[in-house]
Amino acid sequence: MMDVNLLIGFGAAFLLTVILMPLFIPLLRRMKFGQSIREEGPESHMKKTGTPTMGGLVYLIAIIVTVLLVALFTEGLTADIMILLLVLFGFGLIGFLDDFIKVVLKRNLGLTSLQKLIAQIVIAIISFLLLNGTEFDTSVSIPFTDLAIELSFVYVLFIIFWLVGFSNAVNLTDGLDGLVAGTASIAFAAFGVLAIHQDENAIALFTFSVAGALLGFLVFNKYPAKVFMGDTGSLALGGALAMVSILLKQELLLLLIGLVFVIETLSVILQVGSFKLRKKRIFKMSPIHHHFELSGWSEWKVVTVFWLVGLIAALIAVALEVL
Repeated sequence: MMDVNLLIGFGAAFLLTVILMPLFIPLLRRMKFGQSIREEGPESHMKKTGTPTMGGLVYLIAIIVTVLLVALFTEGLTADIMILLLVLFGFGLIGFLDDFIKVVLKRNLGLTSLQKLIAQIVIAIISFLLLNGTEFDTSVSIPFTDLAIELSFVYVLFIIFWLVGFSNAVNLTDGLDGLVAGTASIAFAAFGVLAIHQDENAIALFTFSVAGALLGFLVFNKYPAKVFMGDTGSLALGGALAMVSILLKQELLLLLIGLVFVIETLSVILQVGSFKLRKKRIFKMSPIHHHFELSGWSEWKVVTVFWLVGLIAALIAVALEVL
């Protein structure tokens, strides 16, 4: 049964995002924090140039404020809550610096890939050290079975790979209006249901607060978007989603719940690998959402189909795990 605090977290994060965003968008416009569109991207996207970005900052504030207040007035700040907020804030900070350099300082590349990678690894290691202090289980569970693989001290490498991999996977997916806001809200809600099933109320509070904030953001980010989340939002979501799966000991289930993010990432890997090895492209453009756009699908159709894929994958994962 859903705790009323989870509904409060969901509703408060949603309302806070919806209230703050109309105040934030004009501020971004006045400060000329507009999105630069890649020239190699679909031509139809050029009209989005100048759309305010870094909107992820608003829903990150909404999530952090909501989770802290609800947790403080209920069960207190647990270790799980603090670790999740650390990852959300840490990866969000990396994204913010990247966005700031690109948008404000007008350096198109932002942080270098190496700088981002090092920063992500540092946060992942800090997370592992915090988990290690709580006598954390270092095995990886096999979904839908009672089997688990014990990784012992190698688990730190797994955490680094998982957090870095999924933060970048969500970042790659963030290329169409509302795509990540919709798919990520579905994924967090799915893990929220699993958290309730496992009586992990603190984690459930976090996941439903994130889902609520993302749906609030979607009001302004759906096609045609009035604001983009930027790396500030996407890197934070990916890192936090990976950490949720780790804390619930449902690490590999994220591959199904986050199927859209996995497919998007694989499309880039396959495209780059094919071009380097065979000098031929598999897709018209990667990530794969651009392939469907260039195949004649409208942006709205691509987004809604990808939402549907994410929803079906999440429902299958939750049903098989809970029932």
